[in-house]
Amino acid sequence: SRPFCVYICPTRCPGNALSTFAKDGHTDFVDGPFGSDLKVSDYTESGIRVLQLQNLGDGKFINENQIYTSSKKALLLRRCITHPGDIIIAKMAEPLARATLVPDTENEYLIVADLIRLRVSQSVDSYYLINFINFSDFRKEAERLSTGTTRTRVSLSILKKISIPQPPLKIQKKLGGIFQTIDRAIATTEALIEKYQKIKAGLMHDLFNRGIGADGKLRPPRDQAPELYQESNIGWIPEDWTLKFLSNACDWYSGGTPDRKNSIWWNGDLPWLSPKDMKSFDLSTTQEKVTKAAASLNSRIMPKNTVFIVIRGMILAHTFPVVYSSEEFCFNQDIKAVRGLENLNNRFLAYWFVAHRNIFLKKTTESTHGTKRFDMKDIYELNIGIPSDREQSLFLNRLDSLNKKLELEQIRLIKLKKQKSGLMHDLLTGKAPVKIDPDEAAHD
Repeated sequence: SRPFCVYICPTRCPGNALSTFAKDGHTDFVDGPFGSDLKVSDYTESGIRVLQLQNLGDGKFINENQIYTSSKKALLLRRCITHPGDIIIAKMAEPLARATLVPDTENEYLIVADLIRLRVSQSVDSYYLINFINFSDFRKEAERLSTGTTRTRVSLSILKKISIPQPPLKIQKKLGGIFQTIDRAIATTEALIEKYQKIKAGLMHDLFNRGIGADGKLRPPRDQAPELYQESNIGWIPEDWTLKFLSNACDWYSGGTPDRKNSIWWNGDLPWLSPKDMKSFDLSTTQEKVTKAAASLNSRIMPKNTVFIVIRGMILAHTFPVVYSSEEFCFNQDIKAVRGLENLNNRFLAYWFVAHRNIFLKKTTESTHGTKRFDMKDIYELNIGIPSDREQSLFLNRLDSLNKKLELEQIRLIKLKKQKSGLMHDLLTGKAPVKIDPDEAAHD
């Protein structure tokens, strides 16, 4: 009773057009209505949920941007109705042809023009099919056959023709089960990260608005003890904090970019920071590195434990990146390096920037080319409240402890996604065999 192996790859399994996986090729594999058939004026506050491109993440459903239309309108567009368990596929927006399963949060939905609904037959495992549609080989084929220059789009008729290996159902279920297990682990980790992020945001709000009193607890809210607070140009802060302008509380430094024509300068080991590197709060390295000679001539070398903020660029349209360096860095002209003076702890300063992110984003202006930037005069004139050394230390203990938990889950998420990517490649190309126990086959 030795387990038998089946290799999943186009050369070993028959490939069938994606349309053959549909329950009924004509009614169960359709795209959304023409744009003129479902307009913004048709949206309502309740009724039938409308699914948009924004709801379709990279292989997952994003339960945001909840809009509805009337049951009467949905009935007119009943061809585009979708139900829990159906597969929805994106015609456009990166990644192209991404797919996910429709959730059971509603009894039925209506898809928009840029989505495709696929209802699979009973001889197909949905999790196997979703993962193959999201597999790099399928996406490359969809991209190759797409149209458009600035915004590529793949049509329903093209998607229907793309071939997918169709192994026996028992193999599909085995693969689907493997992917479903790791997807659950990813979803659990993402939920935990979201939970920690919300806790962190709430903690930062309380700390930077109320601070920690002599008893080691948050001060009472201002409406309960107004005498404990003073007014600043960024809001109310504890009365016993030292109030300063950012121009007086910190030293500010500008950076630059070495000439890229001089390849020798880009052959060093000194991290050169640009906005594309600023994806995490604590940073120890960068994508590109330069020589110290290049940095000394064209940028500026900053010691470790320096705070870096973006001051211009398209990234400011979405977020305000803040980085705290654990190594020596130089940096480009779109970034400012900031170091606290006197008793202003640099790491406290970094958290302060993060906590006041929304205030900074409101200070951005737009150039004639559409690029966001700060008028540094406005930034320098913002107030910062500086607690005692002891209170800053208490801040850091609490925030660092929570940040550590958050970072561990983020590392775990990266590992899980890499694990899934490796599994998809090995299992869906036939590099690794799928072993089916005879008992599993007997119960199929």
